Amino acid sequence: MPISSRLLPRLAVLPLALLTSFSVCRAEELDSDALYDVVIYGGTSAGVIAAMQTVRLGGKPLLIEPRRHLGGLSSGGLGATDIGNKAAIGGLARSFYHQIWQHYQNDSAWRQESREAFSGRGHDPGETTAWTFEPHVAEGIFNGIVREYAIPVLFGERLDLAAQAQLEGTRLAALLMESGLVVRGRMFIDATYEGDLLAKAGVSYTIGREPASRYGESLNGVQTERAVAHQFIRPVDPWTVPGDPASGLLFGIQPGGPGTERAGDHRVQAYCFRLCATDFPENRRPWPRPADYDESRYELLLRNFEAGDHREPWNPVLMPNRKTDSNNNFAVSTDYIGMNFTYPDADYAERDRIIADHLRWTQGLMWTLANHPRVPDEVRRHFQTWGLARDEFTGSDNWPHQLYIREARRMVSDYVMTQANCLREMVIEDSVGMGAYNMDSHNVQRYVNSAGEVRNEGDIQVKSYPYPISYRSIVPARGECGNLFAPTCLSASHIAFGSIRMEPVFMVLGQSAATAAMQAIATGVDVQDIDYPALRLRLLEDAQVLDLDISIPPDPVDPAQLEGLAVDDAEAELTGFSDLSTSVSPYVGNAYRHDGNANKGGQSARFPLPIAQAGHYEIRLSYTPHPNRASNVPVAIHHDEGATRLRIDQRKTPSINRLWISLGKFALSPGDGAQVEVANADTDGFVVIDAVQALPVEPE
Repeated sequence: MPISSRLLPRLAVLPLALLTSFSVCRAEELDSDALYDVVIYGGTSAGVIAAMQTVRLGGKPLLIEPRRHLGGLSSGGLGATDIGNKAAIGGLARSFYHQIWQHYQNDSAWRQESREAFSGRGHDPGETTAWTFEPHVAEGIFNGIVREYAIPVLFGERLDLAAQAQLEGTRLAALLMESGLVVRGRMFIDATYEGDLLAKAGVSYTIGREPASRYGESLNGVQTERAVAHQFIRPVDPWTVPGDPASGLLFGIQPGGPGTERAGDHRVQAYCFRLCATDFPENRRPWPRPADYDESRYELLLRNFEAGDHREPWNPVLMPNRKTDSNNNFAVSTDYIGMNFTYPDADYAERDRIIADHLRWTQGLMWTLANHPRVPDEVRRHFQTWGLARDEFTGSDNWPHQLYIREARRMVSDYVMTQANCLREMVIEDSVGMGAYNMDSHNVQRYVNSAGEVRNEGDIQVKSYPYPISYRSIVPARGECGNLFAPTCLSASHIAFGSIRMEPVFMVLGQSAATAAMQAIATGVDVQDIDYPALRLRLLEDAQVLDLDISIPPDPVDPAQLEGLAVDDAEAELTGFSDLSTSVSPYVGNAYRHDGNANKGGQSARFPLPIAQAGHYEIRLSYTPHPNRASNVPVAIHHDEGATRLRIDQRKTPSINRLWISLGKFALSPGDGAQVEVANADTDGFVVIDAVQALPVEPE
């Protein structure tokens, strides 16, 4: 059930103009003898919420942000909030999305379009939360929080990575910054994406993918067998001189094979920038050509087009005011695959180099797509209608100020969240919040297979069920640091972290960490010895969601076990529909297919119905619903009396076992005439095909 706004912790509603200014403390202004209750390192969404909760509980926080902006990815371009089941999010996180909703209730918030014209996702009818927003709106709200709660914020101060940690026994006593500043605290929260503070405190951590055998997971380690999404769909020659291996590999392809299936490695999933683009002419800035543009970096992209893949390689999810949160999509896109492996443990200079390289890749990619003559005309025209939003990221030349660090260091504690937790095969009893998103890993590497073709590897998108996250996973192992929390680099396997790593979850865990920190101060215990029942009561008082009553359907559905006649997408006659996925369930067979939201009018699927006996049949269609699906999918049922044509809204959950919708009852006879066709002409989102079922019924 949705949480009533009356139960949410109070978050003041301030005009956006007031939210962008607040008091910032300088290092020289800090009292060197000050002892803060909770020192939060990292001004991400989790860090801001943790500082807010500390004040709400009567504590004295200090929020340190190494760069210049609050909110992390939530204000850095990721406005299409990923969460799955939104009922899993409560507390101050839900308050944040409530204030987003309140902002867009004001007519003044709509500058480039009307509220009624906005066709993006995330604004739920009957709800008072909104999960889709512009970057500057999110940053304004985070700034407003620190202003309202008088939270001291220290910008531009970074940990001294070369200095020894200041420990008293197993407790962290103070942080030494590069400037020489010493910050003392009773409790510390590492709210960074990188885990620098937990590493400095000597806490155990890991980087990369564990072997699948370590935690009994099927989705960890090298995963070539599941590499179906965001994949090359045409053979592409990988050699600098086509057909000549001696000429070397094209840029972006690693030498050697991918490694042993399900074996662990040091690799982390790809990073990217979540671009805020617009097609509103007065606010659109054409994609700039980088001064050091190198066409050879995009040869793989251009050859992929020339091989016949004319899909538009990005995923521009609509935000208010005709803007986007644009993410990676298809074989060669904004994910800079294989270029981030050293980032998690790197020093600041190396990280800055990697970030600059990612920016250079993205800038060159977008200019290429909009201007290069080898890009198909229709693709080039599409990208010329979009450009950077002039009124976003005004301090960084309209490019996001935050790289999407999908994973870096992950703590290894006394409890490691794994695939079993995400599937609710194992349910913990010390919950401090919930995850609900798919187990989601973007591609990790790009290699050449035995056939001499380029392949991507590492993309995993498998359904999770809303699941509780263990308190033990956000604190170090017993015997390690006794006054540190790590809500954003928590103890989780690679594939479980791929589900947990969502901004609303980070906010939830940031609030829970601050609550536990204040309790540990009050009771004088290490974080490993917290009184969990008392913590649980306080979390529930603050409207945190610790578990849901989840009914798990059988998944996937074996077509051989279905009644009547069932035709899976694997048996359909296809034109296009080459993208396979398992992200949303339930579904029939090993996967379902979708059109990639591309080549509209050029993709179709024909499901033949080999009827053995003439009679009347109810025809059912299976698809997986999602807000990004099309609401107007054309479906034609061919029967004895002709053809019946319908439009299906695939954003709605199928009414029969969450799997099927009924298309009606029809007279069918043996032969080639009985069939169902699904197409994607003029559709307004992703079109999914999964299965068709024919059940014998009595004539009406």
